Amino acid sequence: MRRYIVFFLTLISLWQSAEAQLLWRTKRIELTGSLGTTMLFSDIGGFTPTENALGFKDLILRNTRFNISGDITFRIVQDANIRLNLAYGMFHASDEKGSNEARALESKVSFFEQSLIGEYYVIKNKSENSFLFSRRRGQGLKPLFQSLDFYVFTGIGGLAYNVSGNDEARIKSENGFTAIIPAGIGVNMIATPEFNFGIELGGRYSFSDYLEGYTSQYSKSNDVYYFLNVSFTYKLDTDVKGVPRFMK
Repeated sequence: MRRYIVFFLTLISLWQSAEAQLLWRTKRIELTGSLGTTMLFSDIGGFTPTENALGFKDLILRNTRFNISGDITFRIVQDANIRLNLAYGMFHASDEKGSNEARALESKVSFFEQSLIGEYYVIKNKSENSFLFSRRRGQGLKPLFQSLDFYVFTGIGGLAYNVSGNDEARIKSENGFTAIIPAGIGVNMIATPEFNFGIELGGRYSFSDYLEGYTSQYSKSNDVYYFLNVSFTYKLDTDVKGVPRFMK
């Protein structure tokens, strides 16, 4: 009798394990909205390297601005995603509180960014693969450390921007476009089978030195900027091929 019980329990365990491996495939498309801050590092503002060896003095709160973005993500495999990101926001650069206060340049930039990004999860929690978790509703959050995903990302994209400055003789005010390379890290918390919350820190290397409309004779690199965002994600029900069920 004991053998039959052990055999029966083993079958249940194997069935649930196999079922769990398919759970992520039933939610392969994710819709995400994000809101956060921007910080532009350019030739306007900041401190010279001799005054700011580690770069921390360039983190000036008054130069932060906002961004709002939306993503459509497709899960290729369990630990890797690809996503289309669209973002709108503002940059601000000023010589105030830097090494060139006497120069007194100030630049304001609005932008629209589009990028294609690949994500890889270096740590993937086990919650979403839990057969019981997939059917649990309204029972509160699992312990925090069991609900976190950590990932890295990179990709390619483009930035359309519009510049206005306080000194037309030196700041080139115009529309522009440049290629960018995004890269960064993020963390997601799985709240329910349908919803995630997350925080993401990402830098963008641009192929332009004129994002703020100005370049210095002392400039040795192109402009870069950073996003720090909080996000909310909703997962669509799909079949194993990724086709949303509402489309069938």
